[in-house]
This record gives sequence, structure tokens and C-alpha cells, in this order.
Amino acid sequence: MRVGFISLGCSKNLVVTEEVIGLFKENGFDIVNDEKKADIIVINTCGFIESAKQEAIDTILEMAECKKQKCKYLIVIGCLVERYKEDLEKLIPEVDLFVSIKEYPKIWEKIQKLIGTNESNVCKLNFENRVITTGENYAYLKIAEGCSNNCTYCAIPYIQGKYISRKKEDILEEARKLAKKGIKELIVIAQDTTKYGIDIYGEPKLAELLEELCQIDGFKWIRFLYAYPETITDELIEVVKNNEKICNYFDIPIQHISNKVLKRMNRKSDKESIENVISKIRNKIPDAIIRTTLIVGFPGETEEDFKELYEFVKKAKFDKLGTFMYSKEDGTPAAKLKDQIHYMTKKARYKKIMSLQKEISKKNLEEKLGKTYEVLVESTSFDNKYYIGRTYMDVPEEDGVVFIRKDKEMELGTFHVCEVNDIRDYDLVARLVD
Repeated sequence: MRVGFISLGCSKNLVVTEEVIGLFKENGFDIVNDEKKADIIVINTCGFIESAKQEAIDTILEMAECKKQKCKYLIVIGCLVERYKEDLEKLIPEVDLFVSIKEYPKIWEKIQKLIGTNESNVCKLNFENRVITTGENYAYLKIAEGCSNNCTYCAIPYIQGKYISRKKEDILEEARKLAKKGIKELIVIAQDTTKYGIDIYGEPKLAELLEELCQIDGFKWIRFLYAYPETITDELIEVVKNNEKICNYFDIPIQHISNKVLKRMNRKSDKESIENVISKIRNKIPDAIIRTTLIVGFPGETEEDFKELYEFVKKAKFDKLGTFMYSKEDGTPAAKLKDQIHYMTKKARYKKIMSLQKEISKKNLEEKLGKTYEVLVESTSFDNKYYIGRTYMDVPEEDGVVFIRKDKEMELGTFHVCEVNDIRDYDLVARLVD
């Protein structure tokens, strides 16, 4: 039978999807990219915030229509199932099998029971058989599961459990396998990468892990995402500064800057520590790119709190910034807080921050005019007039890109030095130098 996959949500979810693909492939199934040609459709869902839940429900219902045509079995896994399995089973009977995160150790047993396959030698999710779906340019390396930060707005600890680091030996073994497959950029991920190792080694080990990853031949770039400000150590900054393979890129989700709001969020950092870590990174690594995420409209956020956040964004001049309107999530402490903010107020604050960031981004990009950067060429534009690539400043699927006019043929997946000669809203336009 042929199997099609849809992976929703974050890159951590994508890694699980790739492991499930590997499970099917190792057991003799054909993998297809078109769900309409699939006998089995597997959807890996996200349940983080309201918009993600709605996207997951819409996708499930859309794929349920395929059962009227070719599809025989519809399987749904992931975070949404972990949160609402019983409700989903009642509400969407078209789905043949729901598998929660806690049930992953027995996922193949459940699939076998559903579709009646023979006994197999490969029946566990693991990195050994993982099928990379992002090509050879980049791949994600997940170093931990879950989260123990217990921010009051976040459902992840209830969905995925407490923070559990992977053993360093397993991580390095998987990294070596990815390098052998020709992966050029390794993206290290976890809900909070800077907490890596605390639970099993008694202290943070991200800096040490990154240094060991740099010893693996093959990777051109290594980056890590989701570094919480309170655990960005001097040692970590030095490791980034002193290793050419590690991209000078810090993704630091601060969420807010008002101490009053941060306390209500149960964040472990305050305004002073956030400002200090940003200042330290920029002083030690002048060309460091700093990305952050914010939440506006958190319960009790006053106009004064928002003004403080707005002025901070204006002063900090982040290279990349994403903003979320607070989403009231079932079972979280913040959902029970008084002074919930009206949707229109949240939307107005969101628009104001993003409008400010658009101006900041434009000025930041203008400063790059005339400078040269190494670009990983990944694709071509629809009109075939440009190559499209990324610098160390850009995370795939999240940040901007570099458009390079096709004055000369270039092989996709190769690195080239380019000079920036124009800008767009969030992207660069460059000419080939080498």
C-alpha cells in the first residue's frame, strides 16, 4: 500500500513525522507525496494554540474526504490527539486510528492491528530509519523532548511532559548519520535548547554538545534554536564566537519585557537580564543575528505594559521578530487569570508591534547594502529569473531569503559569495561575486 503524510506545526513535529515515514518505509510501504494517491494517510497534528488546532481539524476533515475516493485508512497522531483524543474519536469517526504521544512506543503495533500487516522486525520510532524530508540542504536534530519551564500560558508541558534530554552519545550518532547523508546545515532544536543536559548531567551541556558537533566532518553550518535568555551563558556565547561552523544566530523567545507581565507568565527572566544578555551577545559577536518572539494581550497587560514593550522593541532593533496574540489554552493557569484582554485590543497591539518591526527590519536590511555574504543556493524563482538562497542570517521557512539574478548558472545546494545590492520588505537582492 501507498502512504501519504501531512506534518503540521513545528520542526520538532516534523522530526517525528520523518521517523514515522521511516517506520513505514522499513516495513515495505511506498511513500507518496500526493495524498490523493495514498491508500493510507497519516496526519501529524499540532495543538499548541487555537489557530494550530483549527488548522489541524480542517486538515483532518479535508483528508476524510479522500476516504470517499482512494484512501482506505486515515491515521491521526500528535499533539492535538494527546490533548483531545476522546473528543476527537467521538467527533470525527472518519478517522480510523488516533495515536497520542504517550502511545508512540506502541504506534506500529496499533497500525498493524488496524491494517492487518504481518509481523515486522522494525516496530519502534527511532532516528536509525528516519527519512529526511527537507532535502540535503538542512535537517533538524532534536536534542530533548518536552518542557519543564511551566510558563502559565503554555500547554506544552501538559501535552509532551517534562523536559527530557537525549543522551549525548545518541545525538552525536544521529548527527554523524546526517552528515554522511550530505546534510549541509544542521539545525539543533528542542523546546528550550539551552536547558539541554541539566536533567541528566546536572548542568547545561549545550555549549559542550555544540563543540562536539563541530568536530563532525560534513556540516558547513550548525545553528541552534529556542535559547531561553536566563540560560544563555558566557560559555555558550564564546562557543558560538569561536567556532566558524556555528552560525552567529540567536533565537531568544523573550515573550515580553514588562517585569509585571513576565512574572504573571512565570518566565524565569526579567527585563534587566534580558537586556544584559542581548547587550553581551552584540558586544562579543557584532554580526550576531538576534531573533525573538513576543506575546501581546496577555491577561492583565495594561497600556503601560504594552508601551514599555513597544519602546523596548524600538530600542532593541531585533533582526527578526515574530508576535503572537495571546491564545487562551485549556488547562493552563493563564486561562483562569482575571483581566483577559479583548480580541480587538490584542489585534491592535499585534499590528502596532509588527508595523514597528517592519520599519526596523527595513533599516537593518539597508545596512547590509554593499556587503558580501556566503549564500546557500536552494531553489529558483517562479519566473526563473532568480536563484533563491539563504545566508547564516536566515532560518529556513521562517526568515527571509536572498534573490540572486541568474546571470550565471549555479548548482543548487552549493555555496557562493554574493554582494547585496537591493532589499525587499524582509529579503535581500544580491549579485554573484565568486
